[in-house]
Amino acid sequence: MAIDRDPSVELPAIVARREPELPAPTDELADELLMHDAAWLREVRELLADERQLVLYGPPGTGKTYLALRLAEFLGGGPEQVKLVQFHPSYAYEDFFEGFRPQEDAQTREVAFRLTAGPLRELADLASREGNRHIPHFLIIDEINRANLAKVFGELYFLLEYRNKSVRLTYSGDDFALPPNLFVIGTMNTADRSIALVDAAMRRRFAFVELSPRTEPTRGLLRRWLAREGKDAEPADLLDVLNSRIGDPDFHIGPSYLMKKGVYREGGLERTWRTKILPLLEEHHYGEGVDIEKRYGLAALREPLA
Repeated sequence: MAIDRDPSVELPAIVARREPELPAPTDELADELLMHDAAWLREVRELLADERQLVLYGPPGTGKTYLALRLAEFLGGGPEQVKLVQFHPSYAYEDFFEGFRPQEDAQTREVAFRLTAGPLRELADLASREGNRHIPHFLIIDEINRANLAKVFGELYFLLEYRNKSVRLTYSGDDFALPPNLFVIGTMNTADRSIALVDAAMRRRFAFVELSPRTEPTRGLLRRWLAREGKDAEPADLLDVLNSRIGDPDFHIGPSYLMKKGVYREGGLERTWRTKILPLLEEHHYGEGVDIEKRYGLAALREPLA
């Protein structure tokens, strides 16, 4: 039963909890992720400790989702403390937090609407259990900019900024606060035009960290991976020339397209270039009359390298 009270009043029980400790990223983790050192990872760790939520943003193929998952598993102590959801245009508050859903009774076969918890409510309840409150838990929101964020988050916008306060929930009527040991990492593709849906309220509540082929740790990642795998450096050279010809950095091509086994089978590089990379650039230059093959094809890129 919900109790009437001022939602702006701090919750003493939450304030008194021991703050969750995020472990410092190690050089071993940096080596696994092919980074020069752990400094970038430590900065992300500090941002999470301060803000509780951040967004990794950048062009396609920069490893945003993989890095978010691997970092969350390291900081949380394992995959059991990590949950992933992917936003899309029809995603709603009822999908994300809680809402009434049709459920069939196993005995009578009758269908009734019952209040059902979404992934955020489930993870928040898990993180709030006795014995879990000092353990970091992570929610990964893939493609966070593809949903109507104000609609999906609802009153949770307030809780993202004020973790020591509560609000009255829309459906259950409970007083609810996000536990301090729940962290949110979103990923955002800058080549997706729906990035315009990210409003100022969302930008204020999240720290934004860029992953771009122009900057570390993404710059040079493919070259380091090729060296570790004992492969020729030509794909890294080709990717550097390709991105130098793309004027808009939001549409640069990330290294993960060329970090797959299929690329290095017979004809794999040509096949990947034709079916994965050139179609992205066709969309980028749609209606401009650009000869994509002439500007970005493998033959065009190999010419200056020769």
